[in-house]
Amino acid sequence: MRRFLFSASFALLVMATSVLVIVPTPPAFASSIKYVINDIAVTTGDIQHRAAFLKLQRRKGNAEDEMVEQALKLAEARRIGVRISDKQVNDAYARFASSNKMQLQQLDGVMAQSGVTKEHFKEFIRTQMAWNQALSARSRSESGGSSQQDLVRKMLDKNGNKPTATEYMLQQVIFVVPASERGAILGKRKREAEAMRARFNGCATSREFAKGLIDVTVRDLGRVLTPELPTEWAEQIKKTNVGGATGVRETERGVEFIGICSSREVSDDKVAKMMFESEGASGGSEELSKKYLEEIRAKARIVKR
Repeated sequence: MRRFLFSASFALLVMATSVLVIVPTPPAFASSIKYVINDIAVTTGDIQHRAAFLKLQRRKGNAEDEMVEQALKLAEARRIGVRISDKQVNDAYARFASSNKMQLQQLDGVMAQSGVTKEHFKEFIRTQMAWNQALSARSRSESGGSSQQDLVRKMLDKNGNKPTATEYMLQQVIFVVPASERGAILGKRKREAEAMRARFNGCATSREFAKGLIDVTVRDLGRVLTPELPTEWAEQIKKTNVGGATGVRETERGVEFIGICSSREVSDDKVAKMMFESEGASGGSEELSKKYLEEIRAKARIVKR
């Protein structure tokens, strides 16, 4: 089950930076435990941070209820053995900053000055990632471990046709920027990447171009179907012609672009299986999440202080 980590409303964070930089940092406040949910504590501080998060997103919601749900989701993920490492969370945080054209320090500042804090946002990210894995496990369990052939048969019964998808051959070009030198050389590396991208005319010559450049990595990503495209690159890849390259993006590794070596339409059982699962994720994930959450809430130990 493929699910997006962040909703489109997070683009508001970029708009918010121009306002938030002039807002004084909220004063510190005393925090006490408000709930204990399956041994996970939810504090009054957590609830205030979530209220600030809702305000930043311009989204309606009840901060207290959301924090209770977050604790329930984390507890269930731990129960079934899902563990999200700090590195996974930090990488996702960095990707979010990069996709919104922000430096990590800028994102840290937005979170601090809005009253959310980067720690609260990272814990939100951890919960989203863990819950997505829990939902995927639950979905597989409810499907009874259906084979690829079973899923294809279901799709054919539903639509009458086996679906097609674009299969890309991709190449990733990375201008490496060490974290310790990011502030000093990022701009220079971005100009170098833009220059190489302008000369890019197919994957066969990219390594030759890279030979005269320092700390440039060229990776063949192999065959990638449309549903498998990384979320942050998907739209650019779809809009780029064969032999061309996507725009340059800043990432946690440095500065990157992706070359489109070739593409073709394919239709086979793997495509049908992926499309069926994708439809199931987009069409039924909210319903599954709601049902799953109701079940674990009914069994949970929720103590209000």
